[in-house]
Amino acid sequence: MVSQWERTNPFVSVLPKAPTGISGLDKITGGGLPKGRPTIVCGGAGSGKTLLGVEFLVHGAAEYDEPGLFLAFEETPGELTMNVASLGFDLERLIADKKLLIDHIYIDRSEIEETGEYDLEGLFIRLGYLIDSIGAKRVVLDTVEALFGALSDTYILRSELRRLFNWLKQKGVTAVITAERGDGTLTRHGLEEYVSDCVILLDHRVTEQVSTRRLRIVKYRGTAHGTNEYPFLIDRDGFSVLPITSVGLDHQVTEERVSIGVPQLDDLMGGRGLYRGSTVLVSGTAGSGKSSLAAHFVHAACQRGERSLYLASEESRHQIIRNMRSIGIDLQPWVEAGLLHFHNARPTASSLELYLTITNRIINEFQPQAVVIDPITNFNLMGNPNEVKAMLMRLIDNLKSCQITTMMTSLTGGGDALEQTEVGISSLIDTWILLRDMEANGERNRLMYLLKSRGMPHSNQLREFLLTSNGIRLVDVYVGAGGVLTGSARAAQEAQERAAALAQAQEVERLRLNLERKRRALEAQIAALRANFDAEAEELYRIIDQQAAREQQIMTDRADMARHRTVYSTEPDGGESGRRNGI
Repeated sequence: MVSQWERTNPFVSVLPKAPTGISGLDKITGGGLPKGRPTIVCGGAGSGKTLLGVEFLVHGAAEYDEPGLFLAFEETPGELTMNVASLGFDLERLIADKKLLIDHIYIDRSEIEETGEYDLEGLFIRLGYLIDSIGAKRVVLDTVEALFGALSDTYILRSELRRLFNWLKQKGVTAVITAERGDGTLTRHGLEEYVSDCVILLDHRVTEQVSTRRLRIVKYRGTAHGTNEYPFLIDRDGFSVLPITSVGLDHQVTEERVSIGVPQLDDLMGGRGLYRGSTVLVSGTAGSGKSSLAAHFVHAACQRGERSLYLASEESRHQIIRNMRSIGIDLQPWVEAGLLHFHNARPTASSLELYLTITNRIINEFQPQAVVIDPITNFNLMGNPNEVKAMLMRLIDNLKSCQITTMMTSLTGGGDALEQTEVGISSLIDTWILLRDMEANGERNRLMYLLKSRGMPHSNQLREFLLTSNGIRLVDVYVGAGGVLTGSARAAQEAQERAAALAQAQEVERLRLNLERKRRALEAQIAALRANFDAEAEELYRIIDQQAAREQQIMTDRADMARHRTVYSTEPDGGESGRRNGI
């Protein structure tokens, strides 16, 4: 069964390996150092050779149940125990538990004379006894120069080195042998790297007054491995390597949207704000409002009950809190509630690698859901552009993998192109908000533009925004025949438009009233005509009714007259003896 780690690590091989337990080192070695074989760790003074060896033994004893032996030729057990105690390594406890053994062999070079054959048999006997006494699986020899420092015969030196390495292989122990850096060679004698199965070079350099540490695997027989120079750190947690490829591009995404803290700006992104876990870049010149927008961002996150981390490299926490009160945002209650944590440090206080490690440690401990980095352009003081971009790439990938919504601010110089960043990470971010200033009519006004916002519809409008006592407020810019107007020019134009609208409204009202008067006059005329009409109609209907009555009366009279003019009589005998009388 192939594990997820093996599927995602390109350096995995079938060669048996002993995990070092050192963060990042096992990643680039594909699982650790060659098991049962010797490894040379070389470098200059203070590069971390001894510490790497000690940590290799400590992790082996504590995490992999592999007891270890540390054979020192320069430091005593007491000195070594005291030196690494500050890094959290309790060697005395491991010694008491029979998981670690430290021995010291003092060799004075002035007492060594190159006469006859050089024999390491006595060292083998002592090493064998120490290994067997605790069943050691891991051995560290610090440093090999102490054994061969007085020898000048290259043939004898190479022969004895090969003999030492073969003896360690026969014992089946995984050995780390430290060696000093030579003049133009990896090691002092220039031979150790050729007889070793694995060679790791540690380098501690200072460039433009900035100290950095680098690790490179020069050689690793029988397996693929990372061949680049990888930054590493020595801090309170010991030795850690920071491979650029340590975080992949397989992080999960979500459809959830969160507010950026300015409702009108959320409207420009489809009315729903940012995707959770996305990275936002806010770039602009000095004073354009970048930090104010960042304050809105963390304020909104805290209002949702989300922990927020503010990484500032220019202002102190107290100064940021004081300044943001001027725009109606009080961050102090969130600090007191434990929802907002500030980490303020000058960029020159550490190297890029140390900053990345400290940031990742704070993120792991505080577990924020929103992070602000203000500004990222200060990282240019800590390294060259490629190093800065590599560090930010690892930081962004880590934040995305943790579903942390992040806002970064970037300072743009007045004469620089606005649609680019000095650190060159514009292609890595999801939403880019561009802030710019427009100077006209003797004043300077702020404009905002959504340069891009991946995966969502977003406005193409250029909006003016104001820093008010109630926070950031977006207003529409005036676009007319005379161009784009902002500030007082826009206000004057709006006043003119309001006056023109008022005059137009008044004219419309006048016309409406005039029309109303005409309507009432016309209705009065219509009412008078209707009254006349009704009167004439009523008279006509009266005459008609009278005429009908007369006709009815005439008809009635005629009927009566006809009835009186005709009389009929009947005799008893039934004969008709009557006569008709007429008038």
